[in-house]
Parts: sequence; structure tokens; C-alpha cells
Amino acid sequence: MSTTTTRINKLGIVCIPVADQDKALEFYVDTLGFEKRADVPFGDDYRWVEVAPAGSVTTIAIAPPPPGQATGNAQTGIILHTDDIEAVHADLKAAGVDVDDAISRMGDPVPPMLWLRDPEQNVLMIAEVK
Repeated sequence: MSTTTTRINKLGIVCIPVADQDKALEFYVDTLGFEKRADVPFGDDYRWVEVAPAGSVTTIAIAPPPPGQATGNAQTGIILHTDDIEAVHADLKAAGVDVDDAISRMGDPVPPMLWLRDPEQNVLMIAEVK
């Protein structure tokens, strides 16, 4: 068995391409309660926006897509953690978030989880990690 070393040492940013950064920013900050970590202009009429749960090292960039690429309806692969899936589910439903009707419970070792969609129908998962 061979061993490979890398100079890569952490996961920094994941990106969700969005068409409407203001609407996405409102959702991630005002609805999900994330912090806005960056909101700066760059290039020709572009804007770099990053959000994250409080205390998280990894951020989510909500940015326009490269030219010619679509936004929305993406399976992001992003899994957010909570220690109380029941409370998060109730909070999201009360806030009118597009969230699954029921929490998925597959049994060990898979944690209880749910899926939600942002305003552009990008799918994120929340898993309960105690």
C-alpha cells in the first residue's frame, strides 16, 4: 500500500452559484442565521459574498456563476450540522423555508437528517451530530 502526502490542510470555501445574491444573502443570514463574512466587489460588476454559521471555519460563497452556466436546482452536497434536528426542522418550517415534511431516520450509523432548498432551489442537508 502506498502512502501519499499532500500540502492541502483544510477545506476553506464551498461555492453555490446564484443568480440573485441579495435574495440568497437574505436567506442565509436572516433565515438560517449565518454570519456574513465577506461582501466585496471584484472584477467587472461582480461581488464576492461569503456566509457561514457562527464559529465555522469553512464558508459558503454565494456568487454568480461563470459566464454561460446556469444557477439553481443544484444538489450542493453541503451537509450542515446541528445538535437538535427536531428544533431546526420546526424553526425552518415556521420560517417558511422549503424543507422536507419529515426528518429522515435511517438508523445507525446514519444520523437523523433533513433536506432544505434555498430560494433558487439549491439543496442542502442538515444532519444531527451530537
